Amino acid sequence: MMRRSLRPQAEGYMLLLPALVVYLIFAFYPMIDVIRQSFSEWNGLDAQSRFVGWNNYRVVLTQDPVFWGALVNTVLWTLAAITLPNLIAFGLALALNQSLPARGTLRAIFYLPVIIASIAVATIWRWMYDPFFGLFNSLLTEWGMSGWIQDWLGNRKLALWSVFVAHLWSSVGFSMVLFLAGLQGVSQTLIEAARIDGAGRYAVFRHVTLPALGPTITIVLVLSLINSLKAFDIVYGMTGGGPAQSTQMLAMWAYTQAMQLGSFGRGAAVSVILLIITLVIVIPYLRWTLRRSTT
Repeated sequence: MMRRSLRPQAEGYMLLLPALVVYLIFAFYPMIDVIRQSFSEWNGLDAQSRFVGWNNYRVVLTQDPVFWGALVNTVLWTLAAITLPNLIAFGLALALNQSLPARGTLRAIFYLPVIIASIAVATIWRWMYDPFFGLFNSLLTEWGMSGWIQDWLGNRKLALWSVFVAHLWSSVGFSMVLFLAGLQGVSQTLIEAARIDGAGRYAVFRHVTLPALGPTITIVLVLSLINSLKAFDIVYGMTGGGPAQSTQMLAMWAYTQAMQLGSFGRGAAVSVILLIITLVIVIPYLRWTLRRSTT
């Protein structure tokens, strides 16, 4: 009897084994190696690295003139990324969950930017922001609003938010699809029962639809949080962290330290700090949501 009960478990582990091996090699081991490198000094050319203890963290936290600005930009970006795109995506999902003409086409149109490579999105929006030949300034000129013309990516006060608009355009569709999936999973029986009891549209949404979307909202917020904390490609493609580091992000600063400045230890230290920030935020939130779902 014991052997029969263990056999399905063994088969399950065997099926998981290939994916687990790939994860250990390409995800877990590199993460552990980055933590190891954060305590060493290596320029990428020497045969061996030199152990320096906590020195990389001390230099990053106390002497790096860019780190704290990149941290502030990352926090601002994250706060904006978990609110604005998801609110727009939720509104679109509610609208496109109705019986509208060409509903499928509209869903495809709003999702289309998601499948475009981030570096291609950066190239498109960099052209549209061009101060001389870009779409936005050309439209402002034609509409007689020349006073609004800006160097969108060259102005330190506007650059970060100009890049964020491009990110918003490319990310709304992904959250919209997740919300749509959640809305289509809401029990129609509960909705009809609430309507029979006299509940209006708002009451049905508040007391039936919204609670049923709890797991979907959790997934969307966690994915948005993780993706925003590691924002790199679209910022790198549009501004490279400039002008004057005004769009610098922690993930990009880790790359710059390692690959461009040749300080792999400091780049690894920035990466580990970013990992710690992510875990400190994500794990308590997941525990809180799981506790709420079980009570």
